[in-house]
Amino acid sequence: MNEQIRIAQVRVVNQLGEMVGVLPTAEALRLAFDSGLDLVEVAPTERPPVCRILDYGKFKYEQKRKLHKNNKVHQVELKEIRLRPKIGDHDIDFKTKHARDFLEGKDKVKLTVVFRGRENAHQDLGREVLLGMIAKLEDIAKIEKAPSLEGRAITAVLAPK
Repeated sequence: MNEQIRIAQVRVVNQLGEMVGVLPTAEALRLAFDSGLDLVEVAPTERPPVCRILDYGKFKYEQKRKLHKNNKVHQVELKEIRLRPKIGDHDIDFKTKHARDFLEGKDKVKLTVVFRGRENAHQDLGREVLLGMIAKLEDIAKIEKAPSLEGRAITAVLAPK
């Protein structure tokens, strides 16, 4: 970078990405300093080496950000959405929207239909509610655990595709 470049001539690319041509190193440095930027060697193995006029601090910052972004791993969580067998249509749509957001965020969703009192006699209604919600999420989710009765609730787990 800058005065550390010891070769006589370099191929110069300006800050807009346009090829300037092969210039003496001193002239390339002058161009860089006139624009308030740095002359950075980007392809040292080429003949003549390719140098680019850019803000070196910004360049290093963006490289570091890209590296950090690529190394970031999402911790998958299990989000639960609880339903009732006599839930309204608007409420199902609202909860489906939340489940869709969770799935798009790469989290798993556990759908639970809870029965209380006399509702236990109508578990088929709860299963229909659950299967309807699974059908609405079919485009972005796959069933990881099929609907099954566990005590006073029917549960199913969906994972993002």
